[in-house]
Amino acid sequence: MRLFRHLFFVLPIALTAFVTSPAADALAGVTVKINRGSQTMHVYVGGALRHTWAVSTGRRGYTTPSGSYRPTRLERMWHSRKYDWSPMPHSIFFRGGYAIHGTYETKRLGRRASHGCIRLAPGNARRLFSLVRRYGRSGTRINIR
Repeated sequence: MRLFRHLFFVLPIALTAFVTSPAADALAGVTVKINRGSQTMHVYVGGALRHTWAVSTGRRGYTTPSGSYRPTRLERMWHSRKYDWSPMPHSIFFRGGYAIHGTYETKRLGRRASHGCIRLAPGNARRLFSLVRRYGRSGTRINIR
């Protein structure tokens, strides 16, 4: 009887700790869906839509690759060696030199304007970067179509 009472009070607390742990969060996952046609990004956390943002993908002569990826590297601040040391805040690299990152050219969001990367408003890039760090690279999927 004593064991039963102990389990009755302790088990719900233990289960709550498991459900809200970082490991449980990682199971929920982050899915980032980029639509090159509409120049939008939809961010899902645990299957629920959390954010919809305007983006800029590759302009004429430059392509943003389509496919499904996991992040390969995160850089809080990166500078493009290929394009005049352009700042790339909150970079989430997913295929070689391609990344999702913040841009200071926010007037161009919603139109194709990049050299192939996926550009976001700085605050949105920071939010996405934070989500990917929280859920981990293995808990994040990037889908581009």
